[in-house]
This record gives sequence, C-alpha cells and structure tokens, in this order.
Amino acid sequence: MWKKILNSPAFLLACVTAVIAVAGTSPKTRSLVEAAADSTSPHAMPLSEDWTVVSVADGDTITVRRGGETKKIRFCGMDAPEIKHGKQPGQPFGNEAREKLRLLVALAKNEVLIIPIETDRYGRTVAEVMASVSGEWGLEMSFQEEMLKSGMAYYYKQYASKCPNHDAFAKAQEIGITNRVGVWSQSNLEKPWDYRKRYR
Repeated sequence: MWKKILNSPAFLLACVTAVIAVAGTSPKTRSLVEAAADSTSPHAMPLSEDWTVVSVADGDTITVRRGGETKKIRFCGMDAPEIKHGKQPGQPFGNEAREKLRLLVALAKNEVLIIPIETDRYGRTVAEVMASVSGEWGLEMSFQEEMLKSGMAYYYKQYASKCPNHDAFAKAQEIGITNRVGVWSQSNLEKPWDYRKRYR
C-alpha cells in the first residue's frame, strides 16, 4: 500500500510543492525544481524519495541507485575535507566527514531525495540531497545543512549560487563556526579546494 502511495503522481506533486515551499519561490528555484520533477527531461533525474544510497565515497559524494539506474552525486554548495587518495595524505577531518555522512545516510535509512542542479566535469550529478527522517514523510533533513552545522564541510561559496538553498547553507556554516566544531575547532586548516590545487 505504501509503495503505491509513494509512487503515485499525487504524492510526487505534493513532494515537489513542499520542496518549492522550502527552497523559496524565486523563478530560478521554481524552474530547477520543476525540471528535476520532469522525468522526460534528458538531463534531469526524477525528483523522487526512493533513490537508494549504495555507497559513501567521502564527505560530499555518494552513489545512488533507482531501479537499474546508478548515479554518482556530488553535494551542491559544500566541500568536505579530502580523504587519503593514493599518495595524497588526506586532510584533518576527512575521515570524520565521511563517517558523519554515513551516519546521516543511516538515519535516512539509505533513502534520499535528489534535487539535481548540473553535471560536473567528472560526470557526477551536482545536487542538493534531502531525506525524510520521520515516518510521516513530514520532516525533511538537508544533508548539506547537517554537514555544515557539524563543521564537517565548508560552504563552497564559489559554486553555491546555483543551489536553491544556498542561503541556508551559509547560515548552517555560521552555526558550525559559532560552536567551533569540526574544521572550526582548529585554526588555519587548509580548505579542500586549496588542498586539491597543491596535488594537481
């Protein structure tokens, strides 16, 4: 019975309406959400609550699956500390950021709502990622906000403007800074984008 409700067009429309209300009413935001909900769009993922997370690569990248389709998702508007890759040593809080994201995914029971924004140069879908954390599908959790509030990621201002909820992300980071948690518990830590430049 629940599967029929969750897959019904009426429920999908209700979800889209709710996301529009949360994200704002600007024409840009509305067009992004409507494009995401339009599964006929060749570049859009359907806005759906039944994308299943199959792996967490690091603090800002996950792989999701829906039916036979698999997508790599890069979180819009934030950048987490890098984990060890090959000869690159990794950054402070890189592993902790990945573990925090794994905990959030577990809290969401591996089911996420994807709001696609664009495709990056590596072929990943850049998206806002949300989840229902109540049995009534009434309470939504923003993965970006949770990571930023906990100091497990940085607000990526240079690329955040395309994210419908970028203002909320900036405020979430301010909470992390105020509480001096995660990356904000130490001074002068290198930002992930600067770290990557050193290893290119």
